[in-house]
Amino acid sequence: MELLLWRWSTTAQITSALMIAVFFVVLARSIRRVEMRPWVGAWLWNLAALLVTTIFWYFQPTSQIAFIVLRGGYFLSKTMFMVLLTAGAWRFARQRPNVSLLRAVIACVVLYAVTAAFLADTIDRIGVSESAVIALILGIGAIALFLKRIPGADWLASGFAIRAVLAVIETLAHGHVVLTRFVSDAALGLFLASYSSFDTGVEWVIALGCVLILYRTIQLELTQSNRNLTAAQEVLQELVDRDSLTGLANRRALAGVLADVLPTGATVLFFDLNDFKKINDSYGHQMGDECLKRFARVLEASFRPHDQVIRYAGDEFVVVAPGAKPEHVLDRIDSLRERLKFERADGPPIRFSVGHAYLPVGGEAETALRAADEAMYRDKSRKPAGLRSV
Repeated sequence: MELLLWRWSTTAQITSALMIAVFFVVLARSIRRVEMRPWVGAWLWNLAALLVTTIFWYFQPTSQIAFIVLRGGYFLSKTMFMVLLTAGAWRFARQRPNVSLLRAVIACVVLYAVTAAFLADTIDRIGVSESAVIALILGIGAIALFLKRIPGADWLASGFAIRAVLAVIETLAHGHVVLTRFVSDAALGLFLASYSSFDTGVEWVIALGCVLILYRTIQLELTQSNRNLTAAQEVLQELVDRDSLTGLANRRALAGVLADVLPTGATVLFFDLNDFKKINDSYGHQMGDECLKRFARVLEASFRPHDQVIRYAGDEFVVVAPGAKPEHVLDRIDSLRERLKFERADGPPIRFSVGHAYLPVGGEAETALRAADEAMYRDKSRKPAGLRSV
């Protein structure tokens, strides 16, 4: 009866393990993440352990050498399953893999498998040895996951903890200690013959935990990537809307500035440097650039901090003063003239013409901008060439 039950539970578990292994192989090929490699290896090792178990229970080898080989294969594959499960979870803690440590662990697993294959010469000794190792490895893994608080790792940590507790019970059952005081030998025999079915349920919990931690990690990475892309987009937009020479907003930004002041109204001022072509021709374009930068700097300093100063094109500048009527900004123009007149700087004096128009609440922004532009040209026409001064 126990042999039949053992065969049935082992067959059920190997079918389940095959499904999980195939799923993780396909998943790893689909998403190609380095963290998946230990888990793919783990589930394949688990499949190998179950194949060894199936071979033993179905064929019942009588050769001592065959029995030792099967024991060694079981200890090696089952222990590697647990080690790689824990290693895969540890990779999600952002821990860099330590190659030397990994080699040392593999060497210890091989040494343990060889030693146990010769010493554990009965089913109960096999069960005690491997169940104790499973309880130790997964117990440590569960504690590490709970302490690290890795996002999405709750299911995986719970699966590790449940499997570790089940392994402790298996150890006690195989050792025929403690539990014999509370349950009969017959009940223990039935439990040992069927506990593979319990393993199957817990393995699905662990597999689900692996998928959830992977999903959560990818979700966090996508969220962070979205934040980075948004930040990069803002930087690029800033670069696109910013004049590289003067550091002011450029013409592309003007439409948004005018749209923002429609609820409050604004005064729009249009500036144009007088005889700027003569500066370029007489002093060179480098000096012309310096004059543009100086004018932009003084223009910003002459208006309020929340007034928008824009390099419209070439030597033309626009100032949008939210909530201000034209009579409120005339003193700002006078301040600009005085600042330019007395600022110490090498190079020619900077002279300008200016026009302004009022943009009423909910008004037509283009109309106000055109009116300010026309007013600027009227101001320029009143100043004869060669006598255009500040």
